[in-house]
Amino acid sequence: MPTSTRSFHGPWELLLPCLFLGFMGCSSGSSSGSTTPVGIAPVITSATTVRFHEGTTGTFTVTATGTPAPTLAQSGNLPSGVTFTAATGVLGGTPSTGSHGTYPLTLTASNGTAPDASKAFSLVVAQPIGTITEFPVPTANSLPFSITVGSDGNLWFTDYHGNKIGKITPTGVITEFPVPTVGGNPFGINAGPDGNLWFVETGGSKVGKITPAGVITEFSTTTASSGPEGIAAGPEGNLWFTEYWGNKIGKITPAGVITEFPVPTAGSGLDAITVGPDGNLWFTEIDGNRIGKITPAGVITEYSIPTASSLPSGIAAGPDGNLWFTELTGNKIGKITPAGVITEYLVTTANGAPNYIVNGADGNLWFVEWAGNKIGRITPTGTITEFAVPTASGDPWAISPGLDGNLWFTERDGNKIGVIVP
Repeated sequence: MPTSTRSFHGPWELLLPCLFLGFMGCSSGSSSGSTTPVGIAPVITSATTVRFHEGTTGTFTVTATGTPAPTLAQSGNLPSGVTFTAATGVLGGTPSTGSHGTYPLTLTASNGTAPDASKAFSLVVAQPIGTITEFPVPTANSLPFSITVGSDGNLWFTDYHGNKIGKITPTGVITEFPVPTVGGNPFGINAGPDGNLWFVETGGSKVGKITPAGVITEFSTTTASSGPEGIAAGPEGNLWFTEYWGNKIGKITPAGVITEFPVPTAGSGLDAITVGPDGNLWFTEIDGNRIGKITPAGVITEYSIPTASSLPSGIAAGPDGNLWFTELTGNKIGKITPAGVITEYLVTTANGAPNYIVNGADGNLWFVEWAGNKIGRITPTGTITEFAVPTASGDPWAISPGLDGNLWFTERDGNKIGVIVP
């Protein structure tokens, strides 16, 4: 009996090409077909806050990812003069006078693929650039010197003659804490890695620590009558300070153990100190007319300043990877690279006596002019702008960025704490 043969074209046979190709491009009843794009849910990728100024045009672009491209929307009250354009995602305009404050907004992005994206957003409208507000220090003739921002969001400062440590809130409420050592004369102050504030006592030759609650502990320097002036947190978790009379750089652990390193140049008159982008500590030699560098291991290098007898005072790390310093009698702002190359910029006001300097949140350097009674701003390219302090002969001494985005400064002879909008 002859054997018959037949081919079988059932559903399994039709699926064999799909099994071989991983089902790519297959559809029911066919071995090939079109592919439908898969939607990707939107995600808002831009920042959660932006800062505008009254009377100055500002723009901010909201960005989001997703497939297809999402549609943007905004809810919440905007200040007068500012609008949001959904088609471009641009928040922009010129906030009107008197509109300063924080505007909470909600940003959303949708493209038909769940879930929609939603993000809380804050538009901060600051007062016009250069606006200064002042707050009197309760203790008369206290001579407020140094100032820094604490981990608690407040500004902390030293009362040199008042022999106190002061705290001022972003709203201007001041509290003072007496230093235990009579005649301690607190000078420099900075935030430590332990959440406390650390300061030096020039008259008491001590290093002090104050908790955010106001509890003070003191540690005597190894060298008697060392006259410490500046202090800064190091990259390795210790505090580093300068000794004006001792002519040494000191290091103190959070537990209070002190080590000192002699500076090569005799009588250098050490003043301010800061941590650099290279992981070293950089300091000023106000009498030696040099900028110094000390490694965490204690190796010191010194660089002479081109201008003779310039009296270098303050120093800070800039946004450009360099160190920036002030020259009191040279009346200049100096820049030094980590390799030691120095450039100087003349201050606009003659005999302004620039003293301390800090890096601002706006990407510029801000400094005080002690004799010129002004606050100065210098861009990384060297352009200087000045703002007059309202109190005559206020004699601004030191300056610090606050967590509110503003710059806070002390007025030594005006006996006030000031704040300037950058």
